[in-house]
Amino acid sequence: MELIADTLLAAGALGAAIYCMVLGRRLKRFNDLEKGVGGAVAVLSAQVDDLNRTLGAAQATANKSTSDLSRLTERAETMSKQLELQMASLHDIPAPAEAAQADPVVVTPPAPPPAAKPSEPMFVRHTQSGGPS
Repeated sequence: MELIADTLLAAGALGAAIYCMVLGRRLKRFNDLEKGVGGAVAVLSAQVDDLNRTLGAAQATANKSTSDLSRLTERAETMSKQLELQMASLHDIPAPAEAAQADPVVVTPPAPPPAAKPSEPMFVRHTQSGGPS
């Protein structure tokens, strides 16, 4: 009876050893940096780092664009105020009809020279001799 118990115990230990070896190999493949989940985690970590750098660059560009846009908006508002002042100052200038009444000298453009009558018609049709057209 002891012999059967020892044999079953040895068989159980051998089965547990084989089971542990199989699990160890699977765990190695699972954590492999090229093919397993470890590799996927490494790739994802590298992608997260790249995305963080890209996000930082995008934020810097957005901040620069915001400052440029603010500066240009302030400049446009300043120019708008200057244009409003210039438009307001144009109201003080007399209208062209009032200026013509105030200034009696009127300059008229010279008349164009008379056109000479052409001796030939403007359009002439030439037909070929020697056959129907």
